[in-house]
Amino acid sequence: MNSHAQSGRALLRIAVPLVVLAVLAGAFLWFTRPKPVAVVLAEVGEGRVETTVANTRAGSVAACRRAKVAPNSGGRIARLPVKKGDRVPAGALLLELWNDDLAARERVSREQIGTARARVAETCQIARAAASEARQARQLRDRGFVSEEKVVRAEAEAASRQASCESAGAQVKEAEARLSASRADTERTVLRAPFAGIVAEINGELGEYLTPSPPGIPTLPAIDLIDDTCLYVTAPIDEVDAAQLKVGMQGRITLDAYRGRHFAGHVRRIAPYVLALEKQARTVEVEVEFENAGEAKHLLVGYSADIEVVLETREKVPRVPTAALMPGNRALVLGADGRLEERRIEAGLANWEFTEIKSGLKAGDKVVTSLDREGLKAGARAVEEAAKPAAAGK
Repeated sequence: MNSHAQSGRALLRIAVPLVVLAVLAGAFLWFTRPKPVAVVLAEVGEGRVETTVANTRAGSVAACRRAKVAPNSGGRIARLPVKKGDRVPAGALLLELWNDDLAARERVSREQIGTARARVAETCQIARAAASEARQARQLRDRGFVSEEKVVRAEAEAASRQASCESAGAQVKEAEARLSASRADTERTVLRAPFAGIVAEINGELGEYLTPSPPGIPTLPAIDLIDDTCLYVTAPIDEVDAAQLKVGMQGRITLDAYRGRHFAGHVRRIAPYVLALEKQARTVEVEVEFENAGEAKHLLVGYSADIEVVLETREKVPRVPTAALMPGNRALVLGADGRLEERRIEAGLANWEFTEIKSGLKAGDKVVTSLDREGLKAGARAVEEAAKPAAAGK
């Protein structure tokens, strides 16, 4: 009996430290276990997915019509009735050079026309009188009252007067041609708006001498006129992507000046050539016009802009944020046990925002979109990161 009691006490002395060690080891493992990784999750759901192409470098807003105009001749600026920012109708006077000498020549030409027309009235009246006298002479000759010689002289006089009438008419046409030439000379000193628009820039002041641009030497235009009723965005797209585009395709326009806002548009032109700029990818210039001209009225020509052209669209398909996909079309899914599971998926249409899921995920699965977090791997414990509260307004 004593031996059994001694044996039991010996076992107890051994068991107690072992239990204590096991408890301590368990506590150590529990408190030193890796903390769950906080991750951002997105639920697999249904929605719209598009395949798009976008520009490789920033584009800009441009006007469908923009004219940098200047008079055809040089001279001193005598009239400048517009200023920057003015909206002018088509045909409005923008600028006029000193042209008093040309205006005087035009007045002389106009007076010459009046003189020539008066000369026509005079000579043609005399010609008609001479023709009447010739007819009377022929009648008198037929009755035997005058000789044939007098008839011949009368008819010659009538023909001469008629020639003078026709010559005077030619002088009127000559005077009218001189007036047209004088007007053309005067118009070369006058600059008018070729279309309605906004005066964007003026290079010159009253009294300054304006020099026309010599051949091969570009100079600043006198007036920069912009028609802002029609705006579009021009941007470069990689030559590989541009091969898939067609005129009329729908697209979206975003502007740095209006972040978070999209403008609907459509492709209006695809350049028929490839730009090969040094140290840059080969691109094609693509123009996307604003769908709603009213939305673009407040935009400024020259704004930095980006375009995104829609190639194909599918509605109500399973999709996940594209940020949730890892190389090889893999995704991490948070299971009910709080551990991450790697899934291989079959993807369909995709863009920078969403990717269509054909297989590998089902509706309701929660996929990780914050793939840059440390410790993310299959089997790791994870918890959904709480949404950050919105910052209070100041």
